[in-house]
Amino acid sequence: MPDQPSDQPIPEMSFEQAMKELEGVVTQLENGEVALEQSIALYERGALLKKHCDAKLAEAEEKVRLITTDGDGSAAGLKPAEGL
Repeated sequence: MPDQPSDQPIPEMSFEQAMKELEGVVTQLENGEVALEQSIALYERGALLKKHCDAKLAEAEEKVRLITTDGDGSAAGLKPAEGL
């Protein structure tokens, strides 16, 4: 049987923890080996995990933006990474 979702509250998870659990949720849903009610619960948790990962990425992008610009918003000599 696939691993069960973590009981750890999502807001306390690091990006890496949330992404790993989200990958597990996707795998379980793709396998189709869980009952309908459990599938719904997994889907709901997966949606929350995705939202958490998106927020963590946005935080990281903001930090990079702040590092790469000076007080007036102009470039401080560093350029943001491609695709961020």
